[in-house]
Amino acid sequence: MTEEFLVNIKETIFKERKISDEFNSLLTLSEKTKDEQERKLIAMQAERLRNSLKKINDELLKNLEQINIGTPLIKEPTIKKVEVKSNAKKTDKIEQTNIELEEKISELDREILNRLKKEKEKKITEKVEKKTSQYTKISNSLFSNTATSLIRQKRFQNVGKDLIKANLNSDLISYVSIIISTTVLSFAISFFIFIFLLFFNIGPALPIITRVTENFGLRILEIFWIPIIVPLGTFLFMNYYPTLERKSLGGKIDLELPFAAIHMSAISGSLIDPTKIFSIISSTKEYPNLEKEFNKLLNEINIYGYDLVTALKDLALNSPSQKLAELLNGLATTITSGGDLYDFFEKRSQSLLFDYRLEKEKNTKSAETFMDIYISVVIAAPMIFMLLLMMMKISGLGVSLSTTLITILVVGGVTIINAFFLIFLQIKQSSTA
Repeated sequence: MTEEFLVNIKETIFKERKISDEFNSLLTLSEKTKDEQERKLIAMQAERLRNSLKKINDELLKNLEQINIGTPLIKEPTIKKVEVKSNAKKTDKIEQTNIELEEKISELDREILNRLKKEKEKKITEKVEKKTSQYTKISNSLFSNTATSLIRQKRFQNVGKDLIKANLNSDLISYVSIIISTTVLSFAISFFIFIFLLFFNIGPALPIITRVTENFGLRILEIFWIPIIVPLGTFLFMNYYPTLERKSLGGKIDLELPFAAIHMSAISGSLIDPTKIFSIISSTKEYPNLEKEFNKLLNEINIYGYDLVTALKDLALNSPSQKLAELLNGLATTITSGGDLYDFFEKRSQSLLFDYRLEKEKNTKSAETFMDIYISVVIAAPMIFMLLLMMMKISGLGVSLSTTLITILVVGGVTIINAFFLIFLQIKQSSTA
């Protein structure tokens, strides 16, 4: 029986040595890694090793207590004394090893906690407080009831969908209230302009403001459109603005999607969990517009508890980009049918990259066409128009304008045309970039 206990003691010490080696490897790994998640896993593994070490120590103490020291192990008494001393030495070594291991464990835990605290101190958490503007508050207080009744009549369904897809930080009731208040405000301003122009003229020559001398009824017919066109144009623009934002965001997503699909294809080749693919893409910070969409997906999974397929279909339904919606729906179908994700992402990235190159070539040709139009309209046409007016002034045929007025007309016309071109190019770039 004593020999069995000695064998058990030997095996127990061997196990403790293995645990000690594992602790050393965990300590080395903890010093090298910078990932907070990996450090948490290392700490959990260290705690498991500590528990197993305690159990092994309890077994070791039981085996030591059951050894009868007074019973001779071998026939010769000298050897007996040596064995007793050796057992005592082994016990001292075991206790010393246990103390060292406990010190190492505590040091490891302390070091992990200290490093985690340092990392938390280094990370600057920016709390973005989304405060409602004062104009929105006033609009809600004045027109929220009217907006609610209009929404119930299903008058602004498309606006509500575009608000969600464009990631505009506004609910439908608030935005409809803003539309109504802005339209009323534009009507008030345009009515004031109408009253002012009813009695005064604005001209390019000094004095700029002069009194109206023509017939009052004729003057009303000339400017009656101002309080009608301005509010109507404001209402239409506010109503169409979410659609413009959605198209702009969709164009930016389409620009990032081919390269993100290549990245996702490379990640999926490692047979990783599909949810982790979106988490990795979001953490790279290389695709800012896709990052917002993928964060929506991760929130639906981690916070709302949806499964991946349901979250993919929901995100595809509210995506501003048709190509992204097709990618997400295809991914949901592939996961449901048990298809190969790497093959799916590989083929889809190739088709997206091909479409991206075609779109770039198309935009290059369009830019050449717009350049020709710009040269014709902004450079050649004003010169011809100015020469025509100067010839009419010199010959006295037709309308004779002063040199100052001709200069103002030409410069003003060129300025207005340039402004329209800049707006058009900005809209074109937003929709294709």
